Amino acid sequence: MSTTVTYLFDPLCGWCYGASPAVQKLGQQSGVTLELAPTGLFADGGRRMDAAFAEFAWSNDLRIAQLTGQRFTEAYRQNVLGRHGSPFDSAAMTRALTAVSLTEPQRELDALKTFQEARYVDGLDTGNALVVGVLLRGLGLVAAADRLAAADAELMERNAARLGQARRLMRLLGVQGVPALVVHSASGDRLLGGHVVYGDTEHLLGQIEAS
Repeated sequence: MSTTVTYLFDPLCGWCYGASPAVQKLGQQSGVTLELAPTGLFADGGRRMDAAFAEFAWSNDLRIAQLTGQRFTEAYRQNVLGRHGSPFDSAAMTRALTAVSLTEPQRELDALKTFQEARYVDGLDTGNALVVGVLLRGLGLVAAADRLAAADAELMERNAARLGQARRLMRLLGVQGVPALVVHSASGDRLLGGHVVYGDTEHLLGQIEAS
């Protein structure tokens, strides 16, 4: 019997990128049904990159790299953090993931990993919808790319609904930030804090089974 686990995240969250190896492994487990729940934490906030924020982000990224082994390259530092004035906005990636969920839902986790690596390793501006569309097409997710470009009514409604569901779940369980995992069982929902996704995968699976 499969256990359903909801993954609360934002595609621009550096700590969520740090959690990516564990989340990817979790998505491959035959006994786990992993549901992606983007929260919109950094979507449509109007924030733009500046020198102070770039310095703060890089300092945080170095901590994440030390803890998780995930790569934050000089290309990212120069081309993303160094592009002062560019939007810090996850709306395009969030809508893109929803487009994938509507067209090829089994590829959504793959798309998330690609977006994260495109930013932090390749130094691409994944806040730009055109860049995100190119990444989708590179994955062969043409239908999702077309829907992202068109921003059709169904996509926008479904995206808003997903964000609303994720935020309600966060409020219900008192989730203060992302990443976070919620294990669903007959006895109710149980929150696993983000720290569990930075350790051993077997320990993580044990925490899920214990729920």
